[in-house]
Amino acid sequence: MKKSKKIIIYILFPAVFALLMPGIISCTKTPPEITYGYLQLVLYQGEDGPQEHFSLFIMPEDEDGIDNLDDLYLYHDREQLRWRISSDEWIHYNSDGKDWIGSRSISVKDGELPRGQYRVVLVNKGGESTERNFTYDGNVRFSFPEIEISNGVYTIRSQWPVNRLICYDSAGKYLSTIIPGTLSASVSSLDLPSGVKTIALWAEDESNFCSAYTNVVSVN
Repeated sequence: MKKSKKIIIYILFPAVFALLMPGIISCTKTPPEITYGYLQLVLYQGEDGPQEHFSLFIMPEDEDGIDNLDDLYLYHDREQLRWRISSDEWIHYNSDGKDWIGSRSISVKDGELPRGQYRVVLVNKGGESTERNFTYDGNVRFSFPEIEISNGVYTIRSQWPVNRLICYDSAGKYLSTIIPGTLSASVSSLDLPSGVKTIALWAEDESNFCSAYTNVVSVN
């Protein structure tokens, strides 16, 4: 009798374990993938001059879905720099059915971001990881742009190839993006959407993966 009881216990235990721990049984051990990504330099208007930030976005793949991803790291090994972007912090958006994750807030305390090779590491909740190298050697070719609104007329001072106006409501919520037909004209000619209270200038050098973003100004 004792021998048969032990056999029953050994038979039942794997079944009970599977019922109690379904997450462990179902999770794969396959590492995630980085199918595509980019680094873009963005200059923000600061009190003491333009401040450099990187926008880092990657297109990830994981067999257990986007919710199984945990951390994104960016390394510049030569300068011994590391940035950690957790799943609670990164920006997640979907474009044409593809998921993108990343951050627009990568910076250093003082000075410019180093150029050269960067290493991106993506880690899922199971601890599996993958990495991919990216290189940024771009330089800022144009002076920081400006936008001014006075007496119902907007004036853009910019040498950048592409200039866009980013529109916000009174609470700072994004409303729309407008490409102005000229660098100076009446505000009414922009045909702004209802509710727009402030606008900022987003200037872009697309071939150099570099952009500049000004502080907002009132449209009134």
